[in-house]
Amino acid sequence: MSDPGGDGSDSERRLGYGLFEEDMGPGSALAHVYRGEIHRMKFWRERLDRTTNWAVMVLAAILTWAFSAPGNPHYLLLVGVVAVTIFLGIEAHRYRGYDVWRQRVRLLQENVVAPGFDQSVGLADPGWRAKLARDYRTPTIKLPFEEALAHRLRRVYLPLLLVLLGAWIVRITAFSEHGTWPETAAIGVIPGVLVTALVALFYLAALAVALRPRTWRARAELRERDVGALEEDG
Repeated sequence: MSDPGGDGSDSERRLGYGLFEEDMGPGSALAHVYRGEIHRMKFWRERLDRTTNWAVMVLAAILTWAFSAPGNPHYLLLVGVVAVTIFLGIEAHRYRGYDVWRQRVRLLQENVVAPGFDQSVGLADPGWRAKLARDYRTPTIKLPFEEALAHRLRRVYLPLLLVLLGAWIVRITAFSEHGTWPETAAIGVIPGVLVTALVALFYLAALAVALRPRTWRARAELRERDVGALEEDG
């Protein structure tokens, strides 16, 4: 009930204080918060999968059409590269949103769930409550766009782009009926050497983004470097 004075009672001003005390059990409000964050993370994960599915379907359709007849132009495969790159940009943007919810979930898992199972492990981040409170007050994107691109390139899009590159090389060499490379790479008045150079620059840039050394800011769910140790323990 609101305070007639207009400022609210002391209990209202302190609404939420003590809501997540350390002695509260797993059926507390914290459990519902965790469940909600899992749901949000799952929703954004599904958005990523939908973008990937569209990219794979477009790639399959373009490959099928490009090799269905000898007269089909080779540059359709380059159109496929452009289309897959657009999907990459969309998915990198969605990945940055997904990372917001994933970081919250990982913060709870590392500092609530893990110590709950084994108190000897302690807290991964003693200031996790303050960090989570700030993030709820002012949610922000934490992952740079270039790192999001690198993640999606490594996981999905670099193999897709390399498939298109291999198909294009085969199309302008083994399946060409009009001369030899680099003439067969020409597109209209654009000479084949220039087309090849532009394609090479694009793939070199993609490799540089995907493979350059960096300090990763994303909090991964799985730590692949520990797989061998886990297998030995098993």
